[in-house]
Amino acid sequence: MRIKKVGVVGSGTMGGAIAALAASAGVPVVMLDLPGKEDKLELVKKGLERQLKSKPASFMDKGRAALIELGTTEELEKLKDCDWIVEVIIEKPEPKQELFARLEALGTKAIVSSNTSGIPMKTLLEGRGEAFRRRFLGTHFFAPVRYLHLLELIPTPETDAAVLEAMRRFGERILGKGTVICKDAPGFIANRLGVYGMSQAMRLMMEEGLTIDEVDALTGPLVGRPKSATFRTGDISGLDVLKLVSTELSQTTGENFAMPEWVEGLIAQGNLGEKTGAGFYKKVGKDIYTYDYQTGEYLPQQKLRLDEIAAIKDLPLAERLRRVGELPGKYGAFAKKLFLTTAHYTLQKAEEIAYDIVSIDRALEWGFAWEQGPFKNMDAVGLDYLRQGFAELGLPEPELLKKAQGSFYKNGTYLGFDGQYHPIPKEEGVIRLAQVKSEGKTLLEGKEYALLDLGDGVALFENRAKMGTWGEGSISGLHKALDWVEANGYAGLVLGGEDPRTFSAGANLALVLMAAQEGAWDDLELATRRFQQTSMRLRRSPFPVVAAPFGLTLGGGAEFSLHASAIQAHLALGVGLLPGGGGTKEMLFRFTRELSAYGPEIDLFEGVKRAFQLIMLAQTSTSALEARNMGFLRQSDGISMNRDRLIADAKRRVLFMAPDFVPEPPMRVRALGNQALGNLRYALWQFHEARQASEHDVFIGNQVAYVLCGGDGPPREVSEQDILDLEREGFLKLLGTKKTQERIAYTLKTGKPLRN
Repeated sequence: MRIKKVGVVGSGTMGGAIAALAASAGVPVVMLDLPGKEDKLELVKKGLERQLKSKPASFMDKGRAALIELGTTEELEKLKDCDWIVEVIIEKPEPKQELFARLEALGTKAIVSSNTSGIPMKTLLEGRGEAFRRRFLGTHFFAPVRYLHLLELIPTPETDAAVLEAMRRFGERILGKGTVICKDAPGFIANRLGVYGMSQAMRLMMEEGLTIDEVDALTGPLVGRPKSATFRTGDISGLDVLKLVSTELSQTTGENFAMPEWVEGLIAQGNLGEKTGAGFYKKVGKDIYTYDYQTGEYLPQQKLRLDEIAAIKDLPLAERLRRVGELPGKYGAFAKKLFLTTAHYTLQKAEEIAYDIVSIDRALEWGFAWEQGPFKNMDAVGLDYLRQGFAELGLPEPELLKKAQGSFYKNGTYLGFDGQYHPIPKEEGVIRLAQVKSEGKTLLEGKEYALLDLGDGVALFENRAKMGTWGEGSISGLHKALDWVEANGYAGLVLGGEDPRTFSAGANLALVLMAAQEGAWDDLELATRRFQQTSMRLRRSPFPVVAAPFGLTLGGGAEFSLHASAIQAHLALGVGLLPGGGGTKEMLFRFTRELSAYGPEIDLFEGVKRAFQLIMLAQTSTSALEARNMGFLRQSDGISMNRDRLIADAKRRVLFMAPDFVPEPPMRVRALGNQALGNLRYALWQFHEARQASEHDVFIGNQVAYVLCGGDGPPREVSEQDILDLEREGFLKLLGTKKTQERIAYTLKTGKPLRN
């Protein structure tokens, strides 16, 4: 059972985003919505346009929007050749039931699902026949669809096992999601626990007299949650959506999920969060204002600064979770009560909403971006801490806690609802580096690197420097790894890691700036040469080296990836190129060779211009698809939709390449010299005259142009080393200027670029 075409009914925020994700993955989509009055496609066109303009972007490559066919709900026959049809219409049972009746009458053999956030599947299936019921399940995505990893699958007792497996495989392999199987209980897993936590945070905030700013400071990264914490997450989701889900949960469970009256007031005023420009937070010019629920006014945001928080913020998560409840006064009281009450609720409801505690942890990690799920957090603080805390609050000890023998997880097993410990389910096609390390498969190790054995003769080099920066320690480690792999006859090497945010922030700029300010030019020249030699060693390696970049990939991280035998990139790759370690040379050679294939009459200046624009505009991609269009990835390079599968996919690529691998031979290209250099200098002058470039921008541009044109001589053939020498010379010349040093210092301090 393969899903080759997708139907989406409903082009609103969620429906349009699901369509955009499927199309981004290369799957044809039919998207339908209600007919408009004058233009029948008015609503569905607006839905597609909304996704094309959305920030953050819903499409990984806007060109993939061409894979979406538009239609109206009067044209359900357009869905007849779809293999999966997902309903994403108004969150009320009756319209959904009516749509499913029409789909059943259509005679489609497709898998049919609902993206409802909480309506029970058994309610939606009322009146449907046996065949339809066997092909039906819930598929609950989280917003923003492209970025949140979780996909909850909610089968019914009648759902065919093959249907569930087909959706699981499609969700994980094609859409890149982490799938969790949920019971058909109100709110399923993530919303049931996540919305309870948000409503509880609001209640405790008002009880303890805290502000929104203070609560977000206490419920964000400090306790292993995302920066959006509680209220910023609400703004992203939408206060209207939050109210809808909380109201439904209150009605279906009989529990109190209600939002405070002042939240209802914000909704009545149209302050729905990010989509309306104001919610719990409001942007005023460049400043952020926060809603004061006591006065009903927006006031300038106030950061919570406590010495006690500063003292614990860099401790391991387990220690922070224990210590945050010891903060002075109302802060510690709030944090401890919130942790204990949400932990108690999770223990009480776990068996009702999930098949195991592993699914609960994954749902919160993937759906709400928690660093660790609730049961891992409970293990971190210790079960005695829970028992004592529950007793202090007058809460009974949950049955699941009584069954736990010291912890919920131990030695690769988890506590089942039957009171027994079971092996943690293996994730098919996934390699976890933490598990590789725990199994004693570390081959080499230093302060800033490790070489790990992935099995089958494939090793992985992990850069352990902060944010994957490249300095002497990590570069020396890479050379040792290359030596080890060759000496021990391994099939090849993967360059990778598990930090979800950053593959590499580039060279260690702090050390570069310090050396430049001290005038250590011989050391800088040697370091730059070493960087270039490392790039070229990767290119000439006698065995395949596959880079597996993800997230932020800048400077040296991008340059080393460009020189690897192949790249297996995660789809969320963000690449920025700062030349110095062979990147300028690589872009010139890559684009010039592409054009040369069209014959001697082709204008090679187009390749030079393309490389010049990429470097001078510091262009970055927001996805691997964009990176391929821009030239950072070759057509032969691979893309993994699912971040969890990236390392395993890279390992497979090494094994595929290894048997007949021959490294790429040295290259030569035709450098265009004076004439091309004059054209680029004239373009720089025009930018300066139009006040689109500063004097220092022009100075930088002249250095880049000089390298890309092979100097100021006549057109001639040049080697890679010729361009590397020019690149190194230009890089050092730029480092010698005060304005370049100011730019580096500003970036190190703020994380942002400086235009001076």
